[in-house]
Amino acid sequence: MSLVRSARPYLALVAAAALGGGLAVGAVAVLGGLDGGTTVVTETVPSPTETTAPPAKSMTVGQIYDRAAPGVVQITSVTNDAAFGGGGALGSGFVVDKSGHIVTNFHVVDGADQIRVSFSNRDTVEAQLVGVDPSTDLAVLRVDASANALTPLPLGNSDKVRVGDPVVAIGNPFGLDRTATSGIVSAVQREITAPNRFAIDHVIQTDAPINKGNSGGPLLNMRGQVIGVNTQIETGGVAAGNVGIGFAVPSNTVKDVVAQILQTGRVEHPYLGVATNVIDAELAEAYNLPVRVGVLVEDVKEGTGAARAGLRGGDTRVVFAGQTYVLGGDVIVAVDDTSVVTPQELRDAISTKKPGDEIELTVYRAGKRTSVTVTLGRRPPTPQG
Repeated sequence: MSLVRSARPYLALVAAAALGGGLAVGAVAVLGGLDGGTTVVTETVPSPTETTAPPAKSMTVGQIYDRAAPGVVQITSVTNDAAFGGGGALGSGFVVDKSGHIVTNFHVVDGADQIRVSFSNRDTVEAQLVGVDPSTDLAVLRVDASANALTPLPLGNSDKVRVGDPVVAIGNPFGLDRTATSGIVSAVQREITAPNRFAIDHVIQTDAPINKGNSGGPLLNMRGQVIGVNTQIETGGVAAGNVGIGFAVPSNTVKDVVAQILQTGRVEHPYLGVATNVIDAELAEAYNLPVRVGVLVEDVKEGTGAARAGLRGGDTRVVFAGQTYVLGGDVIVAVDDTSVVTPQELRDAISTKKPGDEIELTVYRAGKRTSVTVTLGRRPPTPQG
């Protein structure tokens, strides 16, 4: 099963790999196990951050490979359900702690009836699925292996990544185990589409060659720290191979998702419940909008916190500069007194909260500035409407 990236509707996009292709302490729910049941494991595990101190200086590609490759694994997903394509598939992953936890992509293990993990010494063991987050295309597995046999890779700070930084990708393209490729960070703050069609923000773009089978593998900086999880590639609709545009889920997102999975077995994302668009000075001037920049509320989803708080969507569809807008709704300009001017900034502000938290939105409605208090809900499995 292929994952198709659709963050930009005018591009043909495909996944880099396909199915078929402190401390966190307490009860960790092992959800969606291989037998379809639910198991609860009580354990104490190290936080999935920098478990091994990275070197102070940059390394060569060869040095990074020698250091990191033992922690990169090949993942084989076996699916019996014909709806998921049946048969076997290959992907990548990497060890994050000495307790045997492994990070990979959700789409690598989606629908799998059995998951096998192969290490650099050719040992292959069966893995349990600890938890998944389709909204970020991440999954956490666990293998029963000796701590001495595990090489955790340290997670770096993806907020410090800059365009032009050299990077190394290690994975299993087309089943060629533990292949290293190198390149640079081509862009940051990209937006891609997750398997459940929500947006993944702050994604790292790289020209380091990644292909089918690389999904779930690490993108590393020159200190050997994981700064992203290789997830998708852009092919321009020409072929299924690499054309120099790949995308990695940032490591800071990985830290948050993995921590939640290890604590509760699941990930909860706060949810406002609106469809939005960005406005600028030209649009504002053309349609006499009350502000020159802000987040236009085009639609409010039924039953959400936004709907209960009385936020208003638009009712007039217009086309301006080749783009469609729905005008007449609220324009959000701040969250808890912090200004927001783009939908991503709105999502960022909400992402710092939890379901059930209250936020105060500053909005312009019918030309007047007002405030609306919203109780955030839980993100549904797929976007509404």
